Amino acid sequence: MSESAKILLVDDQPANLDVLRHVLEREGYQVLLAPNGEVALRNAARALPDLILLDVTMPEMDGHEVCRRLKADAVTADIPVIFCTARDLHEDIVLGFELGAVDYVIKPFQEAEVLKRVESHVRMHQLARELRERNDELRREIDERERLDGRLSVMSAREQQQWDIDGFVGKSATMQRIFTEIQLVQGNPTTSVLISGESGTGKELIARAIHSSGPRKDGPFVPLNCAALPRELAESLLFGHRKGAFTGADADRAGVFEAAHEGTLFLDEIGEMPLELQPKLLRVLEDGEVIRVGATEGRKVDVRVVAATNVELEQRIQDGRFRQDLYYRLARFTVTSPPLRERPDDIPLLADHFAQMLAVQMGRPTPTLSAAATCALRGYAFPGNVRELRNLLERALLELGDGDVIEADHLRFPPTGTHGSGGNGMAGNGPGGSNLALPLDLDEAVAAAERWVIEQALAQCDGNVSAATRLLGTTRNRVYRIIGQDGKTQDR
Repeated sequence: MSESAKILLVDDQPANLDVLRHVLEREGYQVLLAPNGEVALRNAARALPDLILLDVTMPEMDGHEVCRRLKADAVTADIPVIFCTARDLHEDIVLGFELGAVDYVIKPFQEAEVLKRVESHVRMHQLARELRERNDELRREIDERERLDGRLSVMSAREQQQWDIDGFVGKSATMQRIFTEIQLVQGNPTTSVLISGESGTGKELIARAIHSSGPRKDGPFVPLNCAALPRELAESLLFGHRKGAFTGADADRAGVFEAAHEGTLFLDEIGEMPLELQPKLLRVLEDGEVIRVGATEGRKVDVRVVAATNVELEQRIQDGRFRQDLYYRLARFTVTSPPLRERPDDIPLLADHFAQMLAVQMGRPTPTLSAAATCALRGYAFPGNVRELRNLLERALLELGDGDVIEADHLRFPPTGTHGSGGNGMAGNGPGGSNLALPLDLDEAVAAAERWVIEQALAQCDGNVSAATRLLGTTRNRVYRIIGQDGKTQDR
């Protein structure tokens, strides 16, 4: 831990602030305090802390709104946020992750747990900042060399390898379909692409793969989150402006379309694009020309636009919030990014991938996942998709300490019905679902339900009775009694 690390504590309860401040200052951290959301936003933008511990339940502006504003501001977007909540509710936790939080802690605080998580996230934030600074230096060197050669390249060979199809993790039929679709569109550098899918499914990864393995790979990849566009500056950010076009425009500035010339512009959350900007965006897509704010003449741009959405644009069109002609212009080629629950065979591969990647970031040996842990992961519904899986593995490594095997009890699933029957990690149709016909006799119904649950656990654990037993929290004898001695199902 760096003694210069700054932590911003946000809580409307002075007693909570005092407890956390005492614990953190004793460990050498610089502690900043904020009693409400408005003060938190000001302090974060001014002091740029290494970590923010943010209370969820506050009057006027709750923690979720504070986090949304922090992530929407480019100045504070990279600051890691840990939510502090007394409500151990699945909805709050998933919403926090979707808003960009890296972790959460439950009140009343466990001192050792808070310190361990703070230490880990502060260190990762500092390492990421050092890496960005080093990458900026390397980028300047690369740009200068490419300029001298008369060429522009904004992607190194390592980045190229990271973002092409080989960078995907997955072997399921669903992912194979995605690979095929990416390869189809890579060969046509002018076709616009619309990627749809739930939050956390990897839509930007698909966009980068389309860019980095196609004819535009030597050009820039410029991402823009449409949901974070300030309405008063949105047109300028997209198309640029002339000096004096508005208050504060003290110099000519190019927009993202010009920045992405001969490359790819990734418009994330396109469904949140302000309605008044949509006809101007359509004009640029049709004409290949941008007009900066305050200018009268256009500038030609050669850009492939890849857009992404996690909402139903057809419904937005019906509601009058999205232009139908813009939709058809963007959706010349469509790709659907599948939720993780639709490709359970990829979950163990992704878990191993994240365990290895996070271990490198934490500077520790890569752990393995036990059979029971893999079973629990395969059975979880993952409403937060791949992003939630990554967060789950990151927390598991914190729980693991100096160990080298991630067990099922290291996986802190949210307490929710989406985590399968009884919170044991199994997903799918339960005994009350349409896939299990129960007899009318109560004893027979209970026996059938027990058999179904055990068979589901065994299927998820690839027939490993020990792993299924740990997953269900029961004994081998009971499993054998219900399904038959030596694991052989009776009456089949």
